[in-house]
Amino acid sequence: MMDTLTLLTLVKGLPLLALGVAAGATYPPIPADLTTPVQHRIAINSPTSVRIAWNTYKQLSQPCVQYGTSPSSLGSQSCSTSSITYPTSRTWANVVTINDLTPATTYYYKIVSTNSTVETFTSPRLPGDKTPFNISIVIDLGVYGKDGFTIEQDQSKRDLIPSIDPSLNHTTIGRLRDNIDKYDFIVHPGDIGYADDWILKAHNWLDGKDGYQAITETFFDQLAPIAARKPYMASPGNHEAACQEVPRTSGLCPSGQKNFTDFINRFGLVLPTAFSSTSPDSAAKVNANKARILANPPFWYSFEYGMAHIVMIDTETDFEDAPDQPGGSANLNGGPFGSYLRQQLDFLEADLASVDRSVTPWVVVAGHRPWYTTGSGDDCQPCKKAFEPLFYKYGVDLGVFGHVHNSQRFAPVVNDTADPAGMENPKAPMYIVAGGAGNVEGLTKVGKNVSTNRFAYDDAFSYATVNFLDEQRMQVDFINSETGAILDRSVLFKKHDQQFVVQ
Repeated sequence: MMDTLTLLTLVKGLPLLALGVAAGATYPPIPADLTTPVQHRIAINSPTSVRIAWNTYKQLSQPCVQYGTSPSSLGSQSCSTSSITYPTSRTWANVVTINDLTPATTYYYKIVSTNSTVETFTSPRLPGDKTPFNISIVIDLGVYGKDGFTIEQDQSKRDLIPSIDPSLNHTTIGRLRDNIDKYDFIVHPGDIGYADDWILKAHNWLDGKDGYQAITETFFDQLAPIAARKPYMASPGNHEAACQEVPRTSGLCPSGQKNFTDFINRFGLVLPTAFSSTSPDSAAKVNANKARILANPPFWYSFEYGMAHIVMIDTETDFEDAPDQPGGSANLNGGPFGSYLRQQLDFLEADLASVDRSVTPWVVVAGHRPWYTTGSGDDCQPCKKAFEPLFYKYGVDLGVFGHVHNSQRFAPVVNDTADPAGMENPKAPMYIVAGGAGNVEGLTKVGKNVSTNRFAYDDAFSYATVNFLDEQRMQVDFINSETGAILDRSVLFKKHDQQFVVQ
């Protein structure tokens, strides 16, 4: 998130000497074996299946994955014919579905190649499994190094590109790696990699097309050690829309670098639609089936895991006055992606109406742009108008957002009014902003502390975790990415004594 004035001021402020810098995108080296898997990512596909995805520097006629419950005995194999690319990309995105998994079981897998290694994942918990589990919330996460940022950047330079040499150490990815046995999967609703910020590095000025692709490749290489082992459940943000974020310039982007193209190619065949209802209630089954038909991954979809029902939404397009849509306030000319304007909202209503709280008591909805935030002018009022009534009507427990580059927690709130019950069985959703994970644009000052805000932090990179303790208690922590210190801890209590919530 960087406005035009800030961007132009930054570029104008760069020394003239920079104009003489030799152009050249910083691409990762291409492996000698072009079938070598890179940029790994896995995703939950159903209660008993996952999807394994990766990129290669050549198209594969038959991507395959060997797997089993022992690293020395990968006796099963699954293959597909899915190996796709787009103009300007150097790589092909491959995906394979692994079905009929035993729930909550450790599996080992090896992508078929002469140059690949054995990785591991844990299969999903069945809906209704009340075992406690923890997830990580990471939003606005960008590349680090020559095209990104460093852990040593001067945090007083809010929203300015650091000028010091990179330390090649990303505190949030490092913390996710160190804590990899402490969470079950990652939720990342938008702003992934920041390839559209190539213009902020002088060496990309004459090589923007390749700068965009180089940052994209590098970021997913950096994320791979995490995303190869933990399901990585993403949805779009404004930085996925086009080749650069400068308003009204998306028409100048080359084919392949506009209208969410990389995001669609990378995640469109990887993420799920919506799960079939496990409720005995016939109306729930009808609504769940309707949601499956209306789902449109990677933009909006849902999945269930243990005692949680999680919905990923698109705050960028596909509702009235959506900011990234043609004519929208962001001028990024993206979408729409539904067959009609209200498809996403109809999906969300059907999906939330299908949730049986006796099976999955907790409902979490994650999107990119918040409508509750301390940042001046960063609240998305069209998002609020579109989504907040459905959040309240169907008793969403937690709304997860980013876009503003810091960490924030709000009291349960609806229509800008704090729920009088507070954290003790409120009707209104609790909201968090977890946009401080770290990217080239730096952190955003906390700004005005609105009345419903309960925590705000902008001193260093941070992210959130959500711990589903039991059917009535959910714990949200904000964590300092560098030190691992808990910055804020809250526990939401909900009785969940209604099978279907309609308020």
